[in-house]
Amino acid sequence: MTEVGVGSVSLADVEAARVTLADVVVRTPMEESRWLSALTDGPVMLKCENLQRTGSFKIRGAYLRISRLSAEERAAGVVAASAGNHAQGVALAASLLGIKSTVFMPEGAPIPKEKATRAYGADVRFHGRYLEDAMVEARRFAEETGAVMIHPFDHVDVVAGQGTAGLEILEQTPDVKTVIVPTGGGGLLAGIAVAIKAARPDVRIIGVQAEGAAAFPGSLRQGEPVPLSTMTTMADGIAVGRPGDITFAAVRDHVDEIRTVSEESLSKALLALIERAKMVVEPAGAAAVAAVLDSPSHFECPAVAVLSGGNIDPLLLSKVIRHGLASAGRFLYLRVVIPDLPGGLAGLLARVGDAGANVLDVAHERISPTLNLNEVEVRIQLETRGDVHAAAVMAELRAAGYTVFE
Repeated sequence: MTEVGVGSVSLADVEAARVTLADVVVRTPMEESRWLSALTDGPVMLKCENLQRTGSFKIRGAYLRISRLSAEERAAGVVAASAGNHAQGVALAASLLGIKSTVFMPEGAPIPKEKATRAYGADVRFHGRYLEDAMVEARRFAEETGAVMIHPFDHVDVVAGQGTAGLEILEQTPDVKTVIVPTGGGGLLAGIAVAIKAARPDVRIIGVQAEGAAAFPGSLRQGEPVPLSTMTTMADGIAVGRPGDITFAAVRDHVDEIRTVSEESLSKALLALIERAKMVVEPAGAAAVAAVLDSPSHFECPAVAVLSGGNIDPLLLSKVIRHGLASAGRFLYLRVVIPDLPGGLAGLLARVGDAGANVLDVAHERISPTLNLNEVEVRIQLETRGDVHAAAVMAELRAAGYTVFE
């Protein structure tokens, strides 16, 4: 059997999927975000798919697809390619259905996602740098062994399964005006759009992609799926170089807009979700919130931002938090020229303390063609309360006569 399901997805398909998934998936919470609501001047809700089984929406589509295999297909097992979330969805679904699963991951896939996939019972193998490389190897494995390829997004069953999240959104927020969805290959976006537009064509559906892995804008301009030549983003969950054929058609026909967000915006959104919503999400899962933070007035409320996944490597989380703090002005890195005299550094640190900043790190540079013989450059990392406070600290140092470089 081919891994790509030919055809389109209807509301009836999504409703049928819901029956199959009733005892498998979690009806994830819908939480109001007061801090986002204050920014947009209207209600903003968070659809918490990061609290779904396996930590993302992927179990919806994976289980539906695998549950519909014939006895002969089940006996051959299933194979998938994934950076992590689809892998876990396939592994758990196959385990629940008593089917052997093999998953190919690109090199560098997050360690927690790999470990979780193995824990759900899958045989995990690594191949290539990108998801597309792993996909090629998974197809080869399918041809050699007869295992059924479970595509991460481009199959009618997968799209219908993901669309059940759209049915929940309509029930949990009946007066919704805008739904914002993190988007990679388009399975979640397509499914939600099909489910919601059939019942409420007035609702705006907006997909959000990482700037460094945004395949949909160019493809929509060309009128067909067009692969990206390169991708660079920390949001591995939406790092897909080419939209699927089925998902492209659904997005083209039912989605109102595709927006992109920077790595900095993703970092800020992830940090804000931890601080304000007490929600741990992966970078891909924060994409919808990043779009809202970038342009609060763009989204008609009530709006729903989907948190698509929460599977993040703790090491990456610590890096993203630091980056987010720096982007928000909470970390300030300065180079300050001071006199090379006893008490010179103490005087600088006293000024910093008087300005209310906390010193995290200090380093000296004495040899530089830009310095005079009686000068030292101090590289200093500070913790501040935000952009306004950071600007005030720099202003105070300059007013005290210091030469300050950011």
